[in-house]
Amino acid sequence: MPSIPDLPGVPVPPRSEQEMWLKRHVALICHLDHERFPGSQPVSFGKKDIEKLEKQDYWVCEKSDGIRVLLLVCTINVDQTVYLIDRHNTYRAVSGLFFPHHEDPRMPLRNTLVDGELVLDEDPRTHQRTLRYLAFDCLVVDNQNVMSRPLDKRYGRLKEWFYKPHMKMLREFPNMAQEQPFEVKVKDLSFSYGIEKIFNVDIPALHHGNDGLIYTCVNAPYTPGTDPNILKWKPPEENSIDFKLVLRFPPNPSNPSQPDFHRKPLFALYVWTGDKQGMPQYEPFDVMHVTDEEWERLKASGEQIDERIVEVVWNTQEEHWRMLRFRDDKPNGNHKSVVDNIIQSIAEGVEKETLLARCTDIRNAWKARLGQPAKPPQQLPPPQAPPQASQPPRPLPPPQKVELRYGPLATSRWSKVAGPTVIAGMNR
Repeated sequence: MPSIPDLPGVPVPPRSEQEMWLKRHVALICHLDHERFPGSQPVSFGKKDIEKLEKQDYWVCEKSDGIRVLLLVCTINVDQTVYLIDRHNTYRAVSGLFFPHHEDPRMPLRNTLVDGELVLDEDPRTHQRTLRYLAFDCLVVDNQNVMSRPLDKRYGRLKEWFYKPHMKMLREFPNMAQEQPFEVKVKDLSFSYGIEKIFNVDIPALHHGNDGLIYTCVNAPYTPGTDPNILKWKPPEENSIDFKLVLRFPPNPSNPSQPDFHRKPLFALYVWTGDKQGMPQYEPFDVMHVTDEEWERLKASGEQIDERIVEVVWNTQEEHWRMLRFRDDKPNGNHKSVVDNIIQSIAEGVEKETLLARCTDIRNAWKARLGQPAKPPQQLPPPQAPPQASQPPRPLPPPQKVELRYGPLATSRWSKVAGPTVIAGMNR
């Protein structure tokens, strides 16, 4: 399982004057009327989205397996401070970073907000690990809000005003690189018809995990929240969903009114339905399959298991949900509407070979918009059947109704908010 890095920096105290000021500051420079996390979120790729790639210009990049964070450069007069903003909308001050101004490197870059992800690269020969921030978009650069501009213009500002002056500084003063908490890079973006190179060259050369592709519409503005112009593609068998995991222990045989904490529980998956008066709301969705051996390993880990966000995939052969990992970097699971879209993507199953087969059509449509000649269709080899796919996978069944053994989540007597905190050596 790929390594997910821990966030560096010093947390800004929640609900402190400093945090409130920073959130107001970000809302101000982004021209937003709210103080929520300003980052955009993709939607899952479906068959209908292939037509989008032919009708509009998209750029594509590999989807790194890391932690999504915004990087805030906050400059007051000549004092510059750098913060990371995670999806919980919490802030962490990081030291050792400086971003010079693109016109006068003696001066600091002014207020800037960059979108990207932290990855933990591991050299395959030396096994040395390096924390890197891969920037792929920007909202504000040097006090200029660029959210309404198309992606190619935002990407140009990201490289020319944010990244290149920083790298020039490190070349002239290499000792400064040793003080940085992580390296800063800009992720390579390709035209939407260039995925063959991404699959065959770029992804195999990565030193961190990959879990698909991200398509971004070139002519669309940067939109906080869920953005239908950003498409997240994964192989159907790797399409994952984030739920809240809730343990429901079976009744004690000798006393059915009490739970038996020494037996394996029901692993209930709850879907996020939004917030009500600032509190996340969940409802039962399905159950997750966990073997006896996996349950023993979970107990032996000593970690809290109950009421954490868990990432799961659908096993089409055995027809149940399987755990990939916990996602403590996410404040909530996927919203119910997002879950519906992902399930549709799983059922539709847009394979890698399907994307590759349409690349020529996508390129010709792109060139036609530019008035350039089309490229003759490429003869692709017939797609190979995936392993153990002699029979077509059965369609995804509707979610099972979860039996609430001890009442709804909010008032459960046996959730982690009530009852013993440690059972059989396991932190609930």
